[in-house]
Amino acid sequence: MLVSLLKKFGLKFSLNDPSWGRGSDDNKKPDGKRPNDGPPDLDQLWRDFNQRLSNLFNNKKTGGGGNGGDSGGSGFAPDMRSAGIGAAVIAAIVAFLWLVSGFFIVQEGQTGVVLTFGKYSHMTPAGFNWRWPTPIQSHEIVNVSQVRTVEVGYRGNVKNKQKQESLMLTEDENIIDIQFAVQYTLKNASDWVFNNREQGEMVKQVAETAIREVVGRNKMDFVLYEGREKIAFDTSQLMQQIVDRYKTGVQITNVTMQGVQPPEQVQASFDDAVKAGQDRERQKNEGQAYANDVIPRARGAASRLMQESEAYRSSVTANAQGEASRFKQVLVEYQKAPAVTRDRMYLDTMQKIFSSTTKVMVDAKGNNNLIYLPLDKLISQTAPATPAGTVAQPAAVTPTLPADSVALETQLQQDSRTRDSRTSRDREAR
Repeated sequence: MLVSLLKKFGLKFSLNDPSWGRGSDDNKKPDGKRPNDGPPDLDQLWRDFNQRLSNLFNNKKTGGGGNGGDSGGSGFAPDMRSAGIGAAVIAAIVAFLWLVSGFFIVQEGQTGVVLTFGKYSHMTPAGFNWRWPTPIQSHEIVNVSQVRTVEVGYRGNVKNKQKQESLMLTEDENIIDIQFAVQYTLKNASDWVFNNREQGEMVKQVAETAIREVVGRNKMDFVLYEGREKIAFDTSQLMQQIVDRYKTGVQITNVTMQGVQPPEQVQASFDDAVKAGQDRERQKNEGQAYANDVIPRARGAASRLMQESEAYRSSVTANAQGEASRFKQVLVEYQKAPAVTRDRMYLDTMQKIFSSTTKVMVDAKGNNNLIYLPLDKLISQTAPATPAGTVAQPAAVTPTLPADSVALETQLQQDSRTRDSRTSRDREAR
């Protein structure tokens, strides 16, 4: 629009004009050059601009004179209407530049917060946006995708400790030294900008408060060893509850435990206690291994003894039952024929005795002389010769008794029959 107005009034208004800003042509030197030919002077540019605007919005006097004109002169008379039009053009240009200043660009992963006279108005997404220019509205760019980190108990390195932040009390009244880091993002840019004054310090204080509460509910051994992950998880959950309660626009993403240890003043004693505990566990494991080796053996031996005793009991019981059954059978036969059964029992008994005895002493009837029967020598004499290098097999040899022994056995049988007959007669007499 401005260019069309300039063309309408026939004014050449271009920064590309080599003579613009360097004065009129009357200042040229005879050689065609202007004095101080160089970069344009800003003051001279402004004077040339005002002069050309004056030439544009003033009427030229004609040569033959006219209404309100000076005869024979070549000056200009001011025209209020033309001056008003020029002021309007300038105002339009300034207004256009002012409106253009309201455009702004929001990068991906960021959010624009627009303020109207310092009060929150709305948020803008990523891209090319426009707001009312200053002083009506202003904006602030907030990076909501950036992962921010807060360190508690140390700065930069775990060796650079901050004791006023890291020392805390456990449930069993022990002091523990903890360093950890908190990572978080933003989920609401307006809450982050307007509900917090020092955002990083606020998150650090929330983290310190949460970790002290969680550690105060647990014992020292749990915090030092098996409970690190649980401590970090509980701290993250408690921090999220606190920042949501105060509407800070923060999203806790991770809590990382950098170092958990006793205070430096008691570190040596604590290491000794840990070594003693490890030695105790080692000895317990060795004792358990020995018990695992001995106890199964003892149980196996006990089981074997129990089984052997059960087998012996079963054997003795079966033998006793067999003897009782055999005795009952003999009793039945004895009741049928007492004399025959008694003789048979006597002969069987003597046979068992002689089969296991190598020496027999016989008391002769009528005198007190004892007869010695060397059965072992008799058996060895009657045994066949065994070739050298072979093992003699025991043979069932029936010893040949002397005549006295045969007579003795016959006499014993007669005495037995006599006793049986006497017993029978006594029974009949009764």
